[in-house]
Amino acid sequence: DAHSAFLDRDTYGDMQVEISGAFVGIGIELTRKDQALSVVTPIEGTPAHRAGIQTGDRVVSIDGALAAGMTLPDAVKRIRGRAGTKVTLGVLREEWDAPRDFELEREAIRVQSVQSRELEPGIGYVKIRQFQEKTADDLEAALAGWKNGPLRGLVLDLRNNPGGLLTAAVEVAEKFLQHGRLVVSTRGRVKGQSARFTASRKKAHTGLPIVLLVNGGSASASEIVAGALQDWSGALLVGSRTFGKGSVQTIIPLSDGAGLRLTTARYYTPKGRSIDGTGLEPETTVAAGTLTEQGAADPQLERALIELRTRVARQNGR
Repeated sequence: DAHSAFLDRDTYGDMQVEISGAFVGIGIELTRKDQALSVVTPIEGTPAHRAGIQTGDRVVSIDGALAAGMTLPDAVKRIRGRAGTKVTLGVLREEWDAPRDFELEREAIRVQSVQSRELEPGIGYVKIRQFQEKTADDLEAALAGWKNGPLRGLVLDLRNNPGGLLTAAVEVAEKFLQHGRLVVSTRGRVKGQSARFTASRKKAHTGLPIVLLVNGGSASASEIVAGALQDWSGALLVGSRTFGKGSVQTIIPLSDGAGLRLTTARYYTPKGRSIDGTGLEPETTVAAGTLTEQGAADPQLERALIELRTRVARQNGR
């Protein structure tokens, strides 16, 4: 299993810090895919993102050492280090004939999990970069912060969000679902590994027209939220197919300060869909980076806004 691993004391400690949203590194989320070390997504605004590393890139070497035989924790440990030091990644992209070296300087990475702004009066935009301990609280603050009247529609941007905490994903999804609705279920080999997570909020933003932006960097917890809102609220997905990580990892702390990460279950959307290895297919596919006739810098966001305006008008009877 590509996602199970022993975590030595340093790696386990780094993981606990990363959940809080702060760590030192270059800002990429890695996974094992097809026996290769692959980039799930670069975190926006980090050294990896600024250097042009992309979702789907394969890391073939780290400081000259071949990555083929490395475990995921070993690779992450080699990439991490003190702020101001450098690491060189050999990266292979599908359209390249040979790997290219990226020399990156490590820095303190602080991931602000929620960013928001108003696209136009009554139409909000919220980007969730990662699902952390305080993401749900930050989202609630964003939803309450509109200056130009009540919120009539929302673009929820989950592009390049590699996931994070399952509990945070459930807390985010339930903000838009009726009380008691199933958010996600997990199924394992033994009884204790199977669970159902339902919306527990008494007051939620139900009935709010929502369009979700997704792409190949939307993984795990992002796919849980997208799948739940798609199944229950009819939220529209715009962008490109999601990553397809539908397995659940349980972190087991060990007595010596190390830890064990084990894949214990697979998760399923409320309608019973498993997206492991396949991802979620948007109803509206829009390529990234292709300028529209209007010259929009973000054609996926532009299309999402068009779709949302239509949904808001339909709800208002216009």
